[in-house]
Amino acid sequence: MMTLDEALAVVARHRQNHLVVATMAAVGAWPAFSDTHRDFAYMPSSMGQAPSLALGLAMSKPGQGVIVLNGDGSMLMNLGVLATLSQYTLPIYLIVMDNGLYEVTGGQPTAGAGRVDFAALAKAAGFPRVYHFLERTDWEAKAAEALSGPGPVLITLAIEPRLGQKTPRPPRPMEDQIQRLRSVLQS
Repeated sequence: MMTLDEALAVVARHRQNHLVVATMAAVGAWPAFSDTHRDFAYMPSSMGQAPSLALGLAMSKPGQGVIVLNGDGSMLMNLGVLATLSQYTLPIYLIVMDNGLYEVTGGQPTAGAGRVDFAALAKAAGFPRVYHFLERTDWEAKAAEALSGPGPVLITLAIEPRLGQKTPRPPRPMEDQIQRLRSVLQS
């Protein structure tokens, strides 16, 4: 397994010019690696919607890559998005950081922790490329390949669980984040 910070450091090194939509646990950690107008901290009141937001962003600006930093708990909340995303040939890179916990809502085990195979679900839904990484070194070696080219792409990362985490706060108010993101989309 790798730590959340190790996994995100690899994303930061290989993100290219992609937008990054961080949600749940990644919202608190991602700003240490990147805090540009291409970063959007998505903390909605409904978990699991970040991949749908990424679809809208990718559709609004053809060719614009979008990376989603999604947790396993968030992915479980909206598994149907896998079938939706697979209908489009867009550069969407859905990273599922699987630590087996609802980390920021109390550390409860996720439903099917250790048994749900997100990579197999994405393949069954029609994703053309799927990756699964247990160790940081393997993730680092294949990240450039996984985060480029046609999509959608699903990447699962085995992440060490962290108990006792609090729900993170976005780095700035939502209105400011939206304005920053708009400036990128309008350029």
